[in-house]
Amino acid sequence: DEEKAKLDPSYYLKNTNTETRETLLELYKEFKGDDILAATMKAPEKKKVDKLNAAHYSTGAVSASFTSTAMVPETTHEAAAIDEDVVRYKYVKKKGYVRLHTNKGDLNLELHCDMTPRTCENFIKLCKKNYYDGTIFHRSIRNFVIQGGDPTGTGTGGESYWGKPFKDEFKPNLSHTGRGVLSMANSGPNTNKSQFFITFRSCAYLDKKHTVFGRVVGGFETLTAMENVESDPKTDRPKEEIRIQTTTVFVDPYEEADAQVAAEREKVQLEEEAAKTKAEVIPPKKEVQTPKTYRQGIGKYINMAATKRSMEDDGPSTSTAAKKEKKSTGFGDFSSW
Repeated sequence: DEEKAKLDPSYYLKNTNTETRETLLELYKEFKGDDILAATMKAPEKKKVDKLNAAHYSTGAVSASFTSTAMVPETTHEAAAIDEDVVRYKYVKKKGYVRLHTNKGDLNLELHCDMTPRTCENFIKLCKKNYYDGTIFHRSIRNFVIQGGDPTGTGTGGESYWGKPFKDEFKPNLSHTGRGVLSMANSGPNTNKSQFFITFRSCAYLDKKHTVFGRVVGGFETLTAMENVESDPKTDRPKEEIRIQTTTVFVDPYEEADAQVAAEREKVQLEEEAAKTKAEVIPPKKEVQTPKTYRQGIGKYINMAATKRSMEDDGPSTSTAAKKEKKSTGFGDFSSW
């Protein structure tokens, strides 16, 4: 009984005051240390790795479990899984095309999906979910840019398609050069959300600060009409409302890329199943060859016809062999000795 009592931590506390007892009672009720420890010992969820998303490096689970006792032991190296978007973007080879229907006219946009895939996907997906419908261009500076994409219309709102900011995608061959360049607005590095702007003229000093992801390819008269709207000199807000009524997505390269990835995965799966089935097939048994029987009785396996023919071939030859001429030898008078 005493040994069992020693297992209780309170066994070693002889005299405790009221405050200590209340504290210990609360600790025993709310203590979750075992649950937290158990959570750290859970094996991490493993992503499904296939031929398309398998990395050339491992997950590092073996080395981590070898050097840390808090990790679940692991003895098998497994390839790490590449992010699914990285796999998808490899199949994006085309441009995207979107039309903005504004109260000043239509703007046709070409999106560089093949060079800035994540930024363009964000813009296309937001257009498809009607995120920009009814939003206004809240900032317009003549000979500079016009900015929109904020549902609140204040310049401080907006969310990306994924609900969190995403990284910049700077490309050396994409510059804020010329009129009608489509670029992302941000509040600092890697803070892209939903806001964008269109240039009225070249502003190359914005390169490597804002992600260029498209350009205007139609509706420059609409862009001119938007630029001609006067703005408040203090806030740069247009005095006349410039509103995006609706958006139309004409070409979405990501749908085609997703279809290609699905087709590749299906092809790989069929190949693996075919190889597995082939390995499971048992090879057919070879037939045992038995000697041919030519007749009954002793020597039934001997082909007498073939033996007789070979004996005839080995018979004496009828041709006369040429006689070898013997050289005559005579005795002289031994004068040569």
